[in-house]
Amino acid sequence: METALLLVAGLAMLVLGGEFLVRGAVQLAERMGISPLLIGLTLVGFGTSTPELVTSVQASLAGSPGIAIGNIVGSNIANILVILGLSAVISPVAVGSRALARDGVLVAATAALLVAIGFVWTLDRLAGLVFVALLVGYMVLAWRTERAGADHTAAFEKAQAFEGVHTGGVHQTGASAPQAGLGGVLLSLGFALGGLALVVLGGGSLVEGAIALARSLGISETVIGLTIVAVGTSMPELVTSVVAAIRRQAEVALGNVLGSNIYNILGIGGVTALIAPTSIPTEIVRFDAPVMLGVSLALLWLARSGWRIGRLEGGLLLAGYVAYVLAIWP
Repeated sequence: METALLLVAGLAMLVLGGEFLVRGAVQLAERMGISPLLIGLTLVGFGTSTPELVTSVQASLAGSPGIAIGNIVGSNIANILVILGLSAVISPVAVGSRALARDGVLVAATAALLVAIGFVWTLDRLAGLVFVALLVGYMVLAWRTERAGADHTAAFEKAQAFEGVHTGGVHQTGASAPQAGLGGVLLSLGFALGGLALVVLGGGSLVEGAIALARSLGISETVIGLTIVAVGTSMPELVTSVVAAIRRQAEVALGNVLGSNIYNILGIGGVTALIAPTSIPTEIVRFDAPVMLGVSLALLWLARSGWRIGRLEGGLLLAGYVAYVLAIWP
């Protein structure tokens, strides 16, 4: 019972804290005159991945690489098979050729990079620096693409999906008018700091609960990280993508998934390596990371066939996740 409470409380604090953190930070940025586009690509885009980031960093600091890396790899697998699969079942997903060629290929490339790192290197600070530099390069590319009025990038649609849940529809990120005055500034700052505190506490509770669960069940921390922790920290992405699909904005759901996977490897993997360098567990290197790469490549193939992901393909993705969990769960 205590373990279950740690897990549930940790997930609840992560989700709620992430919400407060992003909202408060966005409102502060708006008052500082930062452009809505930059807010969406940075604060909203990366802020919505805060639960995964804090969980992986705290797990690495706690000496649990199975949870730290399993959270990243498992989240990427769940994003494609569960979140995108469920979204496609609700509403078929239209795929833009330019977006797929840019963001879809980048998702597969980052997955391949993590696989290669696992076989020949480790997640030390050098690898973390490379990952973060690549993320910055992607953000610059996304900024220039959006400024040029070309097809929306996955980074932008990830922010749009978040905004859509809170505004009743997708609109230009950061377009809300903040409350003026010192009181409004202090309120926004309080939301941001309170959200950050909740996320940190939630991450610690989730990691502690995951370690306790693994010990009580007699299974590896890696399996828990790849499944329960990964799916739990991906709940914000699940909610935003499903809401977008229900509103017949499934193309935003696809962008949300692609953007999240890019942020997970380059951002979360990179920052985790910089703060708390860690090894990649052998079982993840040999099986789960290649599965993540295979799933990413399968997504490219599915998306390119007819330039849509229909309900049948969505059902196949969901079935694929069931098969994956059965394969790794002892």
